[in-house]
Formats: sequence, C-alpha cells, structure tokens
Amino acid sequence: MAIATSRIENLIAMTQLLERVDANPALVGAAQYRKLVQTVQALIDADDLPGDALLAVLRASPAAAQLYENLHYERSGLSQSPLELAIASELSARRLLSRLQQNSRDAQQGLVPPSNMA
Repeated sequence: MAIATSRIENLIAMTQLLERVDANPALVGAAQYRKLVQTVQALIDADDLPGDALLAVLRASPAAAQLYENLHYERSGLSQSPLELAIASELSARRLLSRLQQNSRDAQQGLVPPSNMA
C-alpha cells in the first residue's frame, strides 16, 4: 500500500507540474516537456494505481485527462471530456465532412470551381 500511496503522490505532483507547464509552455523546452509527459504516462499506466485514485487525479487535472484519453482512446474514447464538448466536436466534424462531400459532388458536376472547395 505504501508503494501505491507514493505513486499517487508522485502522480499528483507531476500532473500539477504538467498543468503549470501547459498553462505557460515557455517554462520548459520540448525535450523537458516530452520527459514530463512520459513520466505522467508511466504513472498513469502503473498497475498498482487504484482506479478511484486515478479517476480523482484525472478529474482534477484536465491535462492529465487529455493525456489519458490520447493514450487509451481505443477503449475509453473521450471519457474524460465534458459531454457537451464531445458532442459539439462530433457534430462539428459531421457538418464539416458533409459540407466537404457536397462541395466535392458539386465540383464533379461542374457546379463549383475546384478552387472554391474549401
């Protein structure tokens, strides 16, 4: 249990640092940021991390939640994003795809010059 507690404390500290760096990217260079993300990733993926502790950290840290979603998208999707934001993103993507598809059909029929397809 002491190892899990230590890992949770480390995860909390690293996610707080990640939040600060995300808010002000000039604080670190690319290599340092990559190392920080890799550290948070390793802590998130630890087998001995209790699920309820992970969920609490993800709720408290939008940057860690986004990282978690990116790492586990195939099984969790946008589970950490607010539902309204996820729905709005999905609807926006559908509208864009529909508009592009219509523009493509119009261009093929000669209704719209190809340069106006955006």
